[in-house]
Amino acid sequence: MAGANVKAETVKLMEKRGLIESEMNVLVQRLTQPGGPGLSGNLVDSEGFPRTDIDVAGVRADRHRLAELRNDHKVITKKIEESIELLHSARLAPKSSGFGDSGNNETSSSLNPSSDNAAAMDVDAFISIPFAVIDEIADASPTAEDGVQLGDQIVKFGDMLYQAGENPLQKLASEAQANQDKAVSVVVLRQGSPINLTVTPRPWEGRGLLGCSFRVL
Repeated sequence: MAGANVKAETVKLMEKRGLIESEMNVLVQRLTQPGGPGLSGNLVDSEGFPRTDIDVAGVRADRHRLAELRNDHKVITKKIEESIELLHSARLAPKSSGFGDSGNNETSSSLNPSSDNAAAMDVDAFISIPFAVIDEIADASPTAEDGVQLGDQIVKFGDMLYQAGENPLQKLASEAQANQDKAVSVVVLRQGSPINLTVTPRPWEGRGLLGCSFRVL
């Protein structure tokens, strides 16, 4: 039952994070539209006066809100990670012997033999099979700045999950192109533990929108 409660709470957290990401995407698109001020561009002209081609107050409000959402996203992502770790612990915890101190009282685990299987299913609902690994990552690239590390195994990239018999490299490139300048939810396995990240594919001084290369697993 505890596993089911944790799973339900994690689903709610993921839904809330999805709403945050949607609002972040709207703000990013508005700030980075052609002729827009960008995410961190200067709001004064060459003479030091407020720019007249943009709504300076509106831009400041959007940037402030985006910063708030990014902080909220980090907090909720941390909570999701903790919930997934809890589900992992529930699955990996040693099973009870099924007897109390007196030797004849069954524990709640023995009365509900499906509880361990339920916990395992809770974990599997969030942790799928990795389909690619980061085998090269450039310094100062979007993925590096967004927290991706060399050796991370990709479990989820946006809506993309493992599919047997599929070569994911082309689909990863398409997913990045389709989400340029948008916050993308990414799940990786790092040293066996699931990590939730948010990656924003975007132009930078190097090649591509991510600045990393993948190897199919």
